[in-house]
Amino acid sequence: MTEPLRIANASGFYGDRLSAVREMLTGGPVDVLTGDYLAELTMLILGRDRMKDPARGYARTFLRQLEENLGLARELGVKIVANAGGVNPAGLARAVRELAEKLGLDVAVAHVEGDDLLARAAEFGFGTPLTANAYLGAWGIRECLVRGADVVVTGRVTDASLVVGPAAAHFGWARDDYDALAGAMVAGHVIECGAQATGGNYAFFTELTESEAGLASPGFPIAEISADGSSVITKHPGSGGAVTIGTVTAQLVYEITGARYAGPDATARFDTVTLTEDGPDRVRISGTRGEPPPPALKVCLNTLGGFRNEATFVLTGLDIDAKAALVREQLTRALGDRPPAQIRWTLARTDHEDADTEQRASALLHCAVRDADQGTAGRAFSSAAVELALAGYPGFHVTAPPSDATAYGVCTSAFVDRIRVPHVTVLPDGSRVDIAPAAQALELSDADEPPLPEPLPGGPTRRAPLGAVFGARSGDKAGDANLGVWARSDEAWRWLAHHLTVAELRRLLPETATLTVRRYSLPNLRALNFVVEGLLGEGVAAQARFDPQAKALGEWLRSRHVDLPEALL
Repeated sequence: MTEPLRIANASGFYGDRLSAVREMLTGGPVDVLTGDYLAELTMLILGRDRMKDPARGYARTFLRQLEENLGLARELGVKIVANAGGVNPAGLARAVRELAEKLGLDVAVAHVEGDDLLARAAEFGFGTPLTANAYLGAWGIRECLVRGADVVVTGRVTDASLVVGPAAAHFGWARDDYDALAGAMVAGHVIECGAQATGGNYAFFTELTESEAGLASPGFPIAEISADGSSVITKHPGSGGAVTIGTVTAQLVYEITGARYAGPDATARFDTVTLTEDGPDRVRISGTRGEPPPPALKVCLNTLGGFRNEATFVLTGLDIDAKAALVREQLTRALGDRPPAQIRWTLARTDHEDADTEQRASALLHCAVRDADQGTAGRAFSSAAVELALAGYPGFHVTAPPSDATAYGVCTSAFVDRIRVPHVTVLPDGSRVDIAPAAQALELSDADEPPLPEPLPGGPTRRAPLGAVFGARSGDKAGDANLGVWARSDEAWRWLAHHLTVAELRRLLPETATLTVRRYSLPNLRALNFVVEGLLGEGVAAQARFDPQAKALGEWLRSRHVDLPEALL
Protein backbone atom coordinates (compact mmCIF):
# COMPACT_ATOMS: atom_id res chain seq x y z
CA MET A 1 0.00 0.00 0.00
CA THR A 2 1.37 3.43 -0.97
CA GLU A 3 2.17 5.61 2.02
CA PRO A 4 0.35 8.95 2.24
CA LEU A 5 2.13 12.03 0.92
CA ARG A 6 2.67 14.57 3.71
CA ILE A 7 2.09 18.07 2.32
CA ALA A 8 2.57 20.92 4.78
CA ASN A 9 1.66 24.58 4.55
CA ALA A 10 3.99 27.32 5.81
CA SER A 11 2.25 30.47 4.56
CA GLY A 12 -1.37 31.54 4.20
CA PHE A 13 -0.71 35.05 2.88
CA TYR A 14 2.06 37.52 2.00
CA GLY A 15 3.10 38.62 5.49
CA ASP A 16 2.46 35.38 7.38
CA ARG A 17 4.79 34.13 10.13
CA LEU A 18 8.35 34.11 8.80
CA SER A 19 9.44 31.35 11.16
CA ALA A 20 6.79 28.92 9.86
CA VAL A 21 9.07 27.39 7.21
CA ARG A 22 11.64 26.36 9.81
CA GLU A 23 8.92 25.24 12.22
CA MET A 24 7.48 22.90 9.62
CA LEU A 25 10.88 21.53 8.59
CA THR A 26 12.03 20.86 12.14
CA GLY A 27 8.73 19.97 13.86
CA GLY A 28 8.31 16.55 12.24
CA PRO A 29 8.45 14.69 8.92
CA VAL A 30 6.98 16.27 5.77
CA ASP A 31 7.49 15.45 2.10
CA VAL A 32 6.41 18.70 0.45
CA LEU A 33 6.32 22.20 1.90
CA THR A 34 3.89 24.63 0.28
CA GLY A 35 3.29 28.33 0.68
CA ASP A 36 0.37 30.46 -0.45
CA TYR A 37 1.41 34.11 -0.80
CA LEU A 38 -1.18 35.49 -3.21
CA ALA A 39 -4.55 37.15 -2.78
CA GLU A 40 -6.43 39.64 -4.92
CA LEU A 41 -4.93 42.56 -3.00
CA THR A 42 -1.46 41.00 -3.11
CA MET A 43 -1.57 40.88 -6.91
CA LEU A 44 -2.23 44.62 -6.92
CA ILE A 45 0.67 45.25 -4.53
CA LEU A 46 3.04 43.10 -6.59
CA GLY A 47 1.82 44.71 -9.81
CA ARG A 48 2.72 48.13 -8.43
CA ASP A 49 6.12 46.75 -7.35
CA ARG A 50 6.71 45.64 -10.93
CA MET A 51 5.81 49.10 -12.22
CA LYS A 52 8.59 50.57 -10.09
CA ASP A 53 11.12 47.84 -10.94
CA PRO A 54 10.48 45.24 -13.67
CA ALA A 55 12.80 42.81 -11.82
CA ARG A 56 10.41 42.73 -8.86
CA GLY A 57 6.79 41.63 -8.63
CA TYR A 58 7.29 38.57 -6.43
CA ALA A 59 7.02 37.88 -2.68
CA ARG A 60 10.43 38.87 -1.34
CA THR A 61 9.79 37.36 2.09
CA PHE A 62 9.89 33.94 0.42
CA LEU A 63 13.55 34.53 -0.44
CA ARG A 64 14.28 35.49 3.17
CA GLN A 65 12.71 32.23 4.31
CA LEU A 66 14.73 30.22 1.80
CA GLU A 67 17.97 31.90 2.77
CA GLU A 68 17.55 30.46 6.26
CA ASN A 69 16.00 27.12 5.34
CA LEU A 70 16.85 26.01 1.79
CA GLY A 71 19.84 23.98 2.94
CA LEU A 72 17.77 22.24 5.61
CA ALA A 73 15.03 21.41 3.10
CA ARG A 74 17.58 19.87 0.73
CA GLU A 75 19.14 17.88 3.58
CA LEU A 76 15.72 16.49 4.54
CA GLY A 77 14.67 15.85 0.94
CA VAL A 78 11.65 18.14 1.22
CA LYS A 79 10.29 19.62 -2.00
CA ILE A 80 9.14 23.25 -1.90
CA VAL A 81 6.17 24.51 -3.92
CA ALA A 82 4.98 28.12 -3.62
CA ASN A 83 3.01 30.67 -5.62
CA ALA A 84 5.36 33.40 -4.38
CA GLY A 85 6.23 34.27 -7.99
CA GLY A 86 3.30 36.69 -8.09
CA VAL A 87 3.46 38.62 -11.38
CA ASN A 88 7.09 37.63 -12.02
CA PRO A 89 7.66 33.89 -11.43
CA ALA A 90 10.64 33.83 -13.81
CA GLY A 91 12.29 36.58 -11.79
CA LEU A 92 11.76 34.70 -8.55
CA ALA A 93 13.10 31.45 -10.02
CA ARG A 94 16.21 33.32 -11.12
CA ALA A 95 16.59 34.85 -7.64
CA VAL A 96 16.24 31.41 -6.00
CA ARG A 97 18.98 30.00 -8.25
CA GLU A 98 21.25 32.89 -7.36
CA LEU A 99 20.53 32.33 -3.68
CA ALA A 100 21.30 28.60 -3.96
CA GLU A 101 24.59 29.39 -5.67
CA LYS A 102 25.46 31.89 -2.97
CA LEU A 103 24.71 29.24 -0.32
CA GLY A 104 26.72 26.60 -2.17
CA LEU A 105 23.69 24.38 -2.70
CA ASP A 106 22.81 22.21 -5.69
CA VAL A 107 19.10 22.97 -6.17
CA ALA A 108 16.95 22.29 -9.21
CA VAL A 109 14.56 25.24 -9.58
CA ALA A 110 11.61 25.29 -12.00
CA HIS A 111 8.74 27.67 -12.48
CA VAL A 112 5.28 27.86 -14.02
CA GLU A 113 4.14 30.77 -16.16
CA GLY A 114 1.45 31.71 -18.67
CA ASP A 115 -1.08 33.13 -16.23
CA ASP A 116 -0.08 36.74 -16.93
CA LEU A 117 -2.44 38.08 -19.61
CA LEU A 118 -1.59 41.77 -19.18
CA ALA A 119 0.04 42.09 -22.62
CA ARG A 120 -3.13 40.64 -24.16
CA ALA A 121 -5.60 42.80 -22.21
CA ALA A 122 -6.96 44.48 -25.34
CA GLU A 123 -7.44 41.10 -27.03
CA PHE A 124 -9.67 39.93 -24.19
CA GLY A 125 -11.45 43.26 -23.74
CA PHE A 126 -10.03 43.83 -20.26
CA GLY A 127 -9.46 47.57 -20.73
CA THR A 128 -6.24 48.87 -19.14
CA PRO A 129 -5.66 46.86 -15.96
CA LEU A 130 -2.56 46.98 -13.81
CA THR A 131 -2.59 43.18 -13.50
CA ALA A 132 -4.48 40.46 -15.37
CA ASN A 133 -3.78 36.93 -14.19
CA ALA A 134 -5.63 33.72 -14.99
CA TYR A 135 -5.91 31.03 -12.35
CA LEU A 136 -3.90 28.09 -13.68
CA GLY A 137 -4.19 24.55 -12.39
CA ALA A 138 -1.89 21.92 -10.92
CA TRP A 139 -0.50 20.21 -14.01
CA GLY A 140 2.39 22.60 -14.53
CA ILE A 141 3.51 22.02 -10.95
CA ARG A 142 3.15 18.28 -11.48
CA GLU A 143 5.35 18.46 -14.60
CA CYS A 144 8.07 20.36 -12.73
CA LEU A 145 8.17 17.76 -9.96
CA VAL A 146 8.20 14.68 -12.18
CA ARG A 147 11.09 16.30 -14.11
CA GLY A 148 13.15 16.53 -10.93
CA ALA A 149 12.60 20.03 -9.54
CA ASP A 150 13.43 20.61 -5.88
CA VAL A 151 11.80 24.03 -5.76
CA VAL A 152 8.79 25.07 -7.87
CA VAL A 153 7.57 28.66 -7.95
CA THR A 154 4.46 29.82 -9.75
CA GLY A 155 2.50 32.91 -10.52
CA ARG A 156 -1.28 32.87 -10.14
CA VAL A 157 -2.43 29.29 -9.76
CA THR A 158 -5.41 28.27 -7.67
CA ASP A 159 -4.45 27.94 -4.03
CA ALA A 160 -5.42 24.27 -3.95
CA SER A 161 -3.14 23.54 -6.95
CA LEU A 162 -0.16 23.81 -4.60
CA VAL A 163 -1.40 20.55 -3.04
CA VAL A 164 -2.99 18.92 -6.08
CA GLY A 165 0.18 19.21 -8.19
CA PRO A 166 2.51 17.35 -5.79
CA ALA A 167 -0.16 14.71 -5.11
CA ALA A 168 -0.76 14.12 -8.83
CA ALA A 169 2.99 13.79 -9.40
CA HIS A 170 3.47 11.40 -6.50
CA PHE A 171 0.53 9.09 -7.20
CA GLY A 172 0.55 9.27 -10.99
CA TRP A 173 -3.01 10.47 -11.29
CA ALA A 174 -4.49 10.97 -14.75
CA ARG A 175 -6.19 14.16 -15.87
CA ASP A 176 -9.60 12.50 -15.53
CA ASP A 177 -9.10 11.00 -12.05
CA TYR A 178 -11.65 13.51 -10.89
CA ASP A 179 -12.49 11.99 -7.53
CA ALA A 180 -8.83 11.88 -6.48
CA LEU A 181 -8.16 15.36 -7.84
CA ALA A 182 -11.23 16.72 -6.07
CA GLY A 183 -10.17 15.10 -2.81
CA ALA A 184 -6.78 16.79 -3.04
CA MET A 185 -8.51 20.07 -3.90
CA VAL A 186 -10.50 19.85 -0.68
CA ALA A 187 -7.35 19.12 1.34
CA GLY A 188 -5.62 22.02 -0.40
CA HIS A 189 -8.49 24.33 0.42
CA VAL A 190 -8.26 23.36 4.08
CA ILE A 191 -4.51 24.00 4.49
CA GLU A 192 -4.06 26.91 2.06
CA CYS A 193 -4.78 29.53 4.71
CA GLY A 194 -2.24 28.22 7.18
CA ALA A 195 -3.25 28.44 10.83
CA GLN A 196 -6.92 28.99 9.97
CA ALA A 197 -7.08 25.17 9.90
CA THR A 198 -5.50 24.81 13.35
CA GLY A 199 -7.57 27.23 15.42
CA GLY A 200 -6.79 30.65 13.96
CA ASN A 201 -9.84 32.85 13.29
CA TYR A 202 -11.95 30.09 14.85
CA ALA A 203 -15.39 31.04 16.18
CA PHE A 204 -15.05 28.88 19.29
CA PHE A 205 -11.47 29.94 19.98
CA THR A 206 -12.07 30.27 23.72
CA GLU A 207 -12.36 26.49 23.92
CA LEU A 208 -8.87 26.20 22.41
CA THR A 209 -7.21 28.85 24.58
CA GLU A 210 -8.11 26.73 27.58
CA SER A 211 -6.44 23.64 26.10
CA GLU A 212 -2.91 22.51 26.85
CA ALA A 213 -1.57 23.54 23.42
CA GLY A 214 -3.21 26.98 23.54
CA LEU A 215 -3.43 29.52 20.75
CA ALA A 216 -0.43 31.72 21.51
CA SER A 217 1.32 30.33 18.42
CA PRO A 218 -0.85 27.90 16.42
CA GLY A 219 1.00 25.31 14.38
CA PHE A 220 0.62 25.20 10.62
CA PRO A 221 -1.42 22.40 9.02
CA ILE A 222 -0.37 19.22 7.23
CA ALA A 223 -2.45 17.22 4.75
CA GLU A 224 -1.58 13.54 4.55
CA ILE A 225 -2.87 12.71 1.07
CA SER A 226 -3.70 9.10 0.15
CA ALA A 227 -3.65 7.56 -3.32
CA ASP A 228 -7.44 7.83 -3.65
CA GLY A 229 -7.41 11.56 -2.84
CA SER A 230 -8.71 11.19 0.70
CA SER A 231 -6.64 12.90 3.37
CA VAL A 232 -6.00 13.45 7.04
CA ILE A 233 -5.53 17.01 8.25
CA THR A 234 -3.12 17.26 11.15
CA LYS A 235 -0.24 19.30 12.58
CA HIS A 236 3.14 18.65 14.13
CA PRO A 237 3.01 17.16 17.64
CA GLY A 238 3.50 19.76 20.35
CA SER A 239 2.66 22.74 18.12
CA GLY A 240 -0.04 25.17 19.23
CA GLY A 241 -3.68 25.22 18.28
CA ALA A 242 -5.78 22.20 17.44
CA VAL A 243 -7.15 20.25 14.49
CA THR A 244 -10.75 19.27 15.09
CA ILE A 245 -13.84 18.68 13.00
CA GLY A 246 -14.78 22.22 13.97
CA THR A 247 -11.57 23.88 12.80
CA VAL A 248 -11.66 21.93 9.54
CA THR A 249 -15.35 22.70 8.94
CA ALA A 250 -14.66 26.40 9.53
CA GLN A 251 -12.06 26.40 6.78
CA LEU A 252 -14.12 24.25 4.42
CA VAL A 253 -16.94 26.82 4.37
CA TYR A 254 -14.52 29.73 3.86
CA GLU A 255 -15.03 31.57 0.55
CA ILE A 256 -16.44 28.61 -1.39
CA THR A 257 -19.79 29.87 -2.78
CA GLY A 258 -21.86 26.69 -3.35
CA ALA A 259 -21.58 22.92 -3.36
CA ARG A 260 -19.66 22.86 -6.65
CA TYR A 261 -16.16 24.21 -6.01
CA ALA A 262 -14.61 24.69 -9.44
CA GLY A 263 -10.94 24.64 -10.32
CA PRO A 264 -8.97 24.41 -13.57
CA ASP A 265 -8.45 20.63 -13.22
CA ALA A 266 -11.66 19.43 -11.57
CA THR A 267 -14.80 20.52 -9.78
CA ALA A 268 -15.00 19.28 -6.21
CA ARG A 269 -18.42 18.47 -4.82
CA PHE A 270 -18.32 19.89 -1.31
CA ASP A 271 -21.72 18.32 -0.67
CA THR A 272 -20.05 14.88 -0.73
CA VAL A 273 -17.28 15.58 1.80
CA THR A 274 -17.27 13.51 4.99
CA LEU A 275 -15.31 14.47 8.11
CA THR A 276 -14.40 12.01 10.86
CA GLU A 277 -12.09 12.18 13.86
CA ASP A 278 -8.94 10.11 13.33
CA GLY A 279 -7.27 10.61 16.70
CA PRO A 280 -5.99 13.66 18.57
CA ASP A 281 -5.44 16.59 16.15
CA ARG A 282 -6.33 14.39 13.20
CA VAL A 283 -9.41 14.79 10.98
CA ARG A 284 -10.03 12.49 8.04
CA ILE A 285 -11.60 13.89 4.85
CA SER A 286 -13.15 11.25 2.61
CA GLY A 287 -15.94 10.62 0.14
CA THR A 288 -15.26 13.64 -2.06
CA ARG A 289 -16.64 13.28 -5.56
CA GLY A 290 -15.21 15.15 -8.51
CA GLU A 291 -16.46 16.33 -11.88
CA PRO A 292 -14.75 17.82 -14.95
CA PRO A 293 -13.68 21.46 -14.61
CA PRO A 294 -15.59 24.30 -16.27
CA PRO A 295 -14.45 25.38 -19.76
CA ALA A 296 -13.31 28.85 -18.70
CA LEU A 297 -10.55 30.01 -16.40
CA LYS A 298 -11.14 32.80 -13.93
CA VAL A 299 -8.99 35.92 -14.41
CA CYS A 300 -8.22 38.36 -11.60
CA LEU A 301 -8.09 41.95 -12.87
CA ASN A 302 -6.69 44.80 -10.82
CA THR A 303 -7.19 48.32 -12.13
CA LEU A 304 -6.19 51.67 -10.66
CA GLY A 305 -9.53 53.14 -9.66
CA GLY A 306 -8.53 56.65 -8.59
CA PHE A 307 -7.48 58.29 -5.32
CA ARG A 308 -8.81 58.09 -1.80
CA ASN A 309 -8.37 59.94 1.47
CA GLU A 310 -9.99 59.96 4.88
CA ALA A 311 -10.36 61.89 8.09
CA THR A 312 -11.63 60.70 11.47
CA PHE A 313 -13.12 63.26 13.84
CA VAL A 314 -13.21 62.47 17.57
CA LEU A 315 -16.51 63.51 19.17
CA THR A 316 -16.40 63.48 22.98
CA GLY A 317 -19.01 63.72 25.68
CA LEU A 318 -22.45 65.19 25.13
CA ASP A 319 -24.44 65.96 21.96
CA ILE A 320 -22.66 63.40 19.77
CA ASP A 321 -25.29 63.43 17.04
CA ALA A 322 -25.38 67.25 16.93
CA LYS A 323 -21.58 67.41 16.74
CA ALA A 324 -21.57 64.93 13.86
CA ALA A 325 -24.24 66.93 12.03
CA LEU A 326 -22.22 70.14 12.44
CA VAL A 327 -19.05 68.54 11.04
CA ARG A 328 -20.92 67.28 8.00
CA GLU A 329 -22.52 70.67 7.37
CA GLN A 330 -19.26 72.58 7.78
CA LEU A 331 -17.13 70.25 5.69
CA THR A 332 -19.72 70.10 2.91
CA ARG A 333 -19.70 73.93 2.76
CA ALA A 334 -15.88 74.06 2.92
CA LEU A 335 -15.48 71.69 -0.03
CA GLY A 336 -17.50 74.10 -2.15
CA ASP A 337 -18.65 73.31 -5.69
CA ARG A 338 -15.78 70.86 -6.41
CA PRO A 339 -16.27 68.15 -3.78
CA PRO A 340 -14.79 64.67 -4.24
CA ALA A 341 -16.90 62.41 -6.44
CA GLN A 342 -17.69 60.04 -3.56
CA ILE A 343 -18.05 60.98 0.10
CA ARG A 344 -18.95 58.38 2.71
CA TRP A 345 -19.69 59.18 6.35
CA THR A 346 -19.85 56.63 9.17
CA LEU A 347 -20.40 57.34 12.85
CA ALA A 348 -19.11 54.70 15.26
CA ARG A 349 -20.82 55.13 18.63
CA THR A 350 -17.92 53.92 20.73
CA ASP A 351 -18.88 56.41 23.47
CA HIS A 352 -20.25 55.43 26.86
CA GLU A 353 -22.43 57.50 29.18
CA ASP A 354 -20.75 58.88 32.30
CA ALA A 355 -17.44 57.36 31.12
CA ASP A 356 -14.47 57.02 33.44
CA THR A 357 -11.93 57.79 30.69
CA GLU A 358 -11.97 60.31 27.84
CA GLN A 359 -11.52 57.56 25.27
CA ARG A 360 -14.61 55.72 26.53
CA ALA A 361 -16.52 59.01 26.32
CA SER A 362 -15.69 59.47 22.64
CA ALA A 363 -17.31 58.47 19.35
CA LEU A 364 -15.56 58.41 15.95
CA LEU A 365 -16.95 60.13 12.86
CA HIS A 366 -15.19 58.83 9.78
CA CYS A 367 -15.25 60.56 6.40
CA ALA A 368 -13.79 58.72 3.39
CA VAL A 369 -13.57 60.30 -0.05
CA ARG A 370 -12.66 59.08 -3.52
CA ASP A 371 -12.06 60.93 -6.76
CA ALA A 372 -10.31 60.46 -10.09
CA ASP A 373 -8.24 63.61 -9.39
CA GLN A 374 -5.47 63.28 -6.82
CA GLY A 375 -5.66 66.92 -5.80
CA THR A 376 -9.41 66.86 -5.17
CA ALA A 377 -9.13 63.81 -2.90
CA GLY A 378 -5.83 64.99 -1.41
CA ARG A 379 -4.93 68.22 0.31
CA ALA A 380 -8.05 69.98 -0.90
CA PHE A 381 -10.04 67.56 1.25
CA SER A 382 -7.76 67.07 4.25
CA SER A 383 -6.98 70.76 4.58
CA ALA A 384 -10.68 71.60 4.49
CA ALA A 385 -11.24 69.13 7.30
CA VAL A 386 -8.46 70.47 9.53
CA GLU A 387 -9.40 74.10 8.92
CA LEU A 388 -12.54 73.46 10.96
CA ALA A 389 -10.46 73.03 14.12
CA LEU A 390 -11.17 76.39 15.77
CA ALA A 391 -14.58 76.90 14.21
CA GLY A 392 -16.19 73.54 14.84
CA TYR A 393 -17.72 71.54 17.66
CA PRO A 394 -16.33 71.75 21.21
CA GLY A 395 -13.39 69.43 21.76
CA PHE A 396 -12.54 69.22 18.05
CA HIS A 397 -9.63 66.95 17.17
CA VAL A 398 -8.82 64.33 14.54
CA THR A 399 -6.92 61.05 14.79
CA ALA A 400 -4.22 61.91 12.23
CA PRO A 401 -2.72 65.02 10.56
CA PRO A 402 -3.74 66.05 7.02
CA SER A 403 -2.47 63.72 4.31
CA ASP A 404 -2.20 63.41 0.58
CA ALA A 405 -4.52 61.12 -1.34
CA THR A 406 -3.37 57.60 -2.10
CA ALA A 407 -4.16 55.56 -5.19
CA TYR A 408 -6.59 52.70 -4.77
CA GLY A 409 -7.25 49.63 -6.87
CA VAL A 410 -10.39 47.97 -8.10
CA CYS A 411 -10.54 44.18 -8.32
CA THR A 412 -12.87 42.47 -10.77
CA SER A 413 -13.10 39.01 -12.30
CA ALA A 414 -13.38 37.88 -15.89
CA PHE A 415 -13.48 34.46 -17.55
CA VAL A 416 -11.46 33.26 -20.54
CA ASP A 417 -11.72 30.00 -22.47
CA ARG A 418 -9.04 27.68 -21.09
CA ILE A 419 -7.77 26.98 -24.62
CA ARG A 420 -6.70 30.61 -25.02
CA VAL A 421 -4.51 30.69 -21.90
CA PRO A 422 -0.95 29.32 -22.08
CA HIS A 423 0.26 27.08 -19.26
CA VAL A 424 4.01 26.64 -19.44
CA THR A 425 6.49 24.78 -17.30
CA VAL A 426 10.06 26.11 -17.40
CA LEU A 427 12.36 23.33 -16.21
CA PRO A 428 15.66 23.67 -14.35
CA ASP A 429 17.65 23.38 -17.60
CA GLY A 430 15.61 26.18 -19.18
CA SER A 431 13.58 23.95 -21.48
CA ARG A 432 9.89 24.76 -21.79
CA VAL A 433 6.96 22.34 -21.73
CA ASP A 434 3.47 23.41 -22.78
CA ILE A 435 0.73 22.02 -20.55
CA ALA A 436 -2.43 21.11 -22.43
CA PRO A 437 -5.72 22.38 -21.02
CA ALA A 438 -8.15 19.92 -19.49
CA ALA A 439 -9.58 17.69 -22.22
CA GLN A 440 -13.06 17.57 -20.73
CA ALA A 441 -15.15 20.43 -19.45
CA LEU A 442 -18.53 20.77 -17.82
CA GLU A 443 -20.48 24.01 -17.71
CA LEU A 444 -20.71 25.03 -14.08
CA SER A 445 -24.14 25.23 -12.53
CA ASP A 446 -25.44 25.30 -9.00
CA ALA A 447 -26.03 21.88 -7.50
CA ASP A 448 -29.63 20.99 -6.72
CA GLU A 449 -30.51 22.25 -3.27
CA PRO A 450 -30.80 19.25 -0.93
CA PRO A 451 -34.02 18.68 1.03
CA LEU A 452 -34.31 20.32 4.41
CA PRO A 453 -33.98 18.12 7.48
CA GLU A 454 -36.93 17.54 9.76
CA PRO A 455 -37.52 20.71 11.78
CA LEU A 456 -36.70 20.67 15.45
CA PRO A 457 -39.82 20.09 17.60
CA GLY A 458 -41.24 23.17 19.27
CA GLY A 459 -40.30 23.99 22.84
CA PRO A 460 -39.20 26.79 25.14
CA THR A 461 -36.77 29.35 23.72
CA ARG A 462 -34.37 31.87 25.18
CA ARG A 463 -33.06 35.13 23.71
CA ALA A 464 -29.34 34.67 23.13
CA PRO A 465 -26.57 35.42 20.60
CA LEU A 466 -26.66 33.16 17.55
CA GLY A 467 -22.99 32.41 18.22
CA ALA A 468 -23.79 30.75 21.50
CA VAL A 469 -24.59 27.70 19.37
CA PHE A 470 -23.34 28.28 15.84
CA GLY A 471 -19.95 29.00 14.28
CA ALA A 472 -19.23 31.27 11.31
CA ARG A 473 -16.36 32.30 9.06
CA SER A 474 -16.48 35.00 6.41
CA GLY A 475 -14.32 36.55 3.72
CA ASP A 476 -14.26 38.22 0.34
CA LYS A 477 -14.25 37.49 -3.37
CA ALA A 478 -13.70 40.83 -5.11
CA GLY A 479 -16.78 42.92 -4.22
CA ASP A 480 -18.82 40.03 -2.81
CA ALA A 481 -18.82 38.68 0.73
CA ASN A 482 -18.94 34.98 1.59
CA LEU A 483 -20.39 33.93 4.92
CA GLY A 484 -20.36 30.32 6.10
CA VAL A 485 -22.37 29.24 9.16
CA TRP A 486 -22.25 25.78 10.69
CA ALA A 487 -23.84 23.74 13.46
CA ARG A 488 -22.03 21.34 15.77
CA SER A 489 -24.85 18.85 16.28
CA ASP A 490 -27.63 17.30 14.21
CA GLU A 491 -30.25 18.98 16.41
CA ALA A 492 -28.67 22.40 15.94
CA TRP A 493 -28.50 21.80 12.17
CA ARG A 494 -32.22 21.04 12.08
CA TRP A 495 -32.88 24.45 13.61
CA LEU A 496 -30.31 26.33 11.50
CA ALA A 497 -31.47 24.93 8.15
CA HIS A 498 -35.04 26.13 8.75
CA HIS A 499 -34.48 29.40 10.58
CA LEU A 500 -31.46 31.12 8.97
CA THR A 501 -33.14 31.97 5.70
CA VAL A 502 -32.09 34.75 3.35
CA ALA A 503 -34.84 36.94 4.81
CA GLU A 504 -33.63 36.27 8.36
CA LEU A 505 -30.02 37.01 7.40
CA ARG A 506 -31.11 40.34 5.94
CA ARG A 507 -32.99 41.13 9.15
CA LEU A 508 -30.01 40.29 11.32
CA LEU A 509 -27.53 42.12 9.06
CA PRO A 510 -29.44 45.21 7.86
CA GLU A 511 -26.47 46.24 5.69
CA THR A 512 -27.41 43.36 3.36
CA ALA A 513 -31.12 44.24 3.11
CA THR A 514 -31.02 45.73 -0.40
CA LEU A 515 -28.36 43.40 -1.82
CA THR A 516 -28.65 40.12 -3.67
CA VAL A 517 -28.05 37.26 -1.23
CA ARG A 518 -27.71 33.61 -2.28
CA ARG A 519 -27.94 30.71 0.18
CA TYR A 520 -26.34 27.30 -0.32
CA SER A 521 -26.92 24.28 1.88
CA LEU A 522 -24.29 21.66 2.79
CA PRO A 523 -26.06 19.13 5.04
CA ASN A 524 -23.02 16.84 5.12
CA LEU A 525 -21.12 19.63 6.91
CA ARG A 526 -24.24 20.87 8.77
CA ALA A 527 -23.50 24.20 7.16
CA LEU A 528 -24.99 27.05 5.15
CA ASN A 529 -23.05 29.40 2.92
CA PHE A 530 -24.29 32.84 1.94
CA VAL A 531 -22.94 34.99 -0.87
CA VAL A 532 -23.73 38.70 -0.46
CA GLU A 533 -23.21 40.39 -3.80
CA GLY A 534 -21.73 43.87 -3.83
CA LEU A 535 -21.32 44.28 -0.07
CA LEU A 536 -17.66 45.21 -0.53
CA GLY A 537 -18.14 47.61 -3.42
CA GLU A 538 -15.13 47.46 -5.74
CA GLY A 539 -13.12 45.12 -3.52
CA VAL A 540 -10.67 45.32 -0.65
CA ALA A 541 -8.27 47.81 -2.23
CA ALA A 542 -11.08 50.33 -2.70
CA GLN A 543 -11.76 50.25 1.08
CA ALA A 544 -15.49 50.81 0.52
CA ARG A 545 -16.47 49.43 3.92
CA PHE A 546 -15.39 49.49 7.57
CA ASP A 547 -14.37 45.81 7.23
CA PRO A 548 -13.28 45.82 3.56
CA GLN A 549 -12.70 42.04 3.34
CA ALA A 550 -15.76 41.02 5.38
CA LYS A 551 -13.48 39.09 7.74
CA ALA A 552 -15.66 39.89 10.75
CA LEU A 553 -19.05 39.68 9.04
CA GLY A 554 -19.55 36.22 10.52
CA GLU A 555 -18.71 37.44 14.02
CA TRP A 556 -21.21 40.27 13.64
CA LEU A 557 -23.86 37.70 12.69
CA ARG A 558 -22.94 35.50 15.66
CA SER A 559 -23.37 38.47 18.00
CA ARG A 560 -26.96 39.11 16.95
CA HIS A 561 -29.63 37.92 19.35
CA VAL A 562 -32.31 35.45 18.30
CA ASP A 563 -34.78 33.16 20.02
CA LEU A 564 -32.88 29.89 20.38
CA PRO A 565 -34.36 26.62 21.61
CA GLU A 566 -33.34 26.04 25.19
CA ALA A 567 -32.54 22.46 24.25
CA LEU A 568 -29.62 23.77 22.16
CA LEU A 569 -28.35 26.03 24.92
